[in-house]
Amino acid sequence: MNKIYVDDIGSGFPLILVHGYLGSSEMWCNQKDYFSKFCRVVTPAIPGFGESSDIQSLNSIEEMASKIIEIIDEKNIEKFNLMGHSMGGMIVQEMTKILGNRINKLICFATGSIGEIPGRFETMDETREKIKKDGTKITFSRVPKKWFVKGDKDKNYYLCENAVKNVSLESADNALIAMKNWVGIDYLKNIKNKTLIVWGDKDTSYNFEQVDILRKNIKNSSLEIFKNCSHNVHLEQPMEFNRLIENFIN
Repeated sequence: MNKIYVDDIGSGFPLILVHGYLGSSEMWCNQKDYFSKFCRVVTPAIPGFGESSDIQSLNSIEEMASKIIEIIDEKNIEKFNLMGHSMGGMIVQEMTKILGNRINKLICFATGSIGEIPGRFETMDETREKIKKDGTKITFSRVPKKWFVKGDKDKNYYLCENAVKNVSLESADNALIAMKNWVGIDYLKNIKNKTLIVWGDKDTSYNFEQVDILRKNIKNSSLEIFKNCSHNVHLEQPMEFNRLIENFIN
C-alpha cells in the first residue's frame, strides 16, 4: 500500500506546513529552504494531491485533519508550530480542536472558517460543475492563475503546474465537497493558541470579511496583510512572508 508523501527536513522545534487545494509539499519549497536551517520542517502532501496523488483522496476536512495527526504521531512529534494555507487552513483549525495545546503557535494563512467561502471568485458548486464539464486540464490551468496577482506569469506559478500533474477529477472534486461541507466558525472562540492570520489584499478566494471573522473570534490572534498579493503570498513575496513567520514563531 502506498504511503502518504511527507518531506521531513532540518532539526529543532517542529514546524508543520499543510498545503491547500490543488497543492503539494513542493509548494512550500521556499519555506522549507528557509526554516529548515533552524526548525524541523514537516510538509505532508494531502492524499490525492501533489506527491500523494496516487493515494485515495478524502472528502471531509475532518478526515484530512486525522490523517495529518496520524503522520505527526508516527513521527513522535509531541509539540509543534502549525501553519495551514487555504484548505490547509481549514484542516489546521480542525486539528486544533483535537490537539489543543500540543500546538504551540498556529498560523491561519489565506483561509477562513466557513467552508462555502462566501465571496470566493466562484461558488464551490460552480467549480464542481466546471471541472466536470471542462475536465481537469482546463480547470487546473484556470483556477491556480487566480492565486497570483500576476497570474501564470508569476515566477513561482510553475509550482502550481507541478502540483496538479497527476491529480484526478475525483480527488479535485472530493476536496471541493470537503470544503463545502465544513464549518469551523462556531469553534473559533475555543482556540486558545497564539494565532497569526495572514492575508493578501488582492485575494479573490477569501475576502477581508473572512479573515476578519478569524481575527475577531480567535482571542489571542493578530492579522498581517500583504499589499498587492493574492492567495499565494508565500510564493509571491516569499522572503517577506518567511521573515514574518519567523518573527511570530520565535
